[in-house]
Amino acid sequence: MSGGLQFVRSRSVVLRQTNIDTDQIIPARFLSTTERKGLGQHAFNDWRRLADGAPNPEFAFNQPENAGRSILLAGRNFGCGSSREHAPWALTDLGLRAIVSSEIADIFRNNSLKNGLLPVVLDEADVQTLMQRPDDELTIDVAARELRTPDGRAYSFPLDAFARTCLLEGVDELGYLLVRKPDIQAYEARQHAR
Repeated sequence: MSGGLQFVRSRSVVLRQTNIDTDQIIPARFLSTTERKGLGQHAFNDWRRLADGAPNPEFAFNQPENAGRSILLAGRNFGCGSSREHAPWALTDLGLRAIVSSEIADIFRNNSLKNGLLPVVLDEADVQTLMQRPDDELTIDVAARELRTPDGRAYSFPLDAFARTCLLEGVDELGYLLVRKPDIQAYEARQHAR
C-alpha cells in the first residue's frame, strides 16, 4: 500500500447486480500475473466488452460520466466466490478506493483491507437510497467509520480497530509490524536483560 487512507470523496459508480463474484470482478484467465499494475483494464472484463472486444457502452465503467469515480455502490453479496487477491488488486488499479454494499463476502473483505480497498457495509435500504443518487459526492471518513452525503446524512459502518489503523497508516499487517520494529527490538532487549 502507499499512503494512508483517511477520506474517500467521490461520486459513485453503481452496479445493481447481486452476487457479483470474484470471477466476474477479474476473470480467471487474467490471474497468471503477480503484478498488480495493469489488472484494472481487466476488471469486469466480460461485462465491459462486447463479443467482438469493443467496449460495451451500457456498462457503468464505460460510461464517460463515471470516469475517475472511486466509490462503487454494489448489489448484495459482493465479492463472493473464490478467494483471489487479484480481485481487490484489479479494483484498486481501476481507481476504486471503496466498495459500498449491504453484504460483502468475508474473504473478499479481508483481502480488500489488506490491499487498501475499503469495504463499507450498510443496510440494504441505505445502499438502495444511495444508488438513486450516484452523482452526489459522498465522503467516507475512515477514522470516524462514517459515510456522509451532501445533505448531511451520516451512515456508520463496521470496521475493526486494527484494519482501521492499517488503512489510516497505509500499511498492511507486515508493514504495521515493520514500522514498530524499533519498539519490538527494545521490548525484546528489556526481556532478555531480565
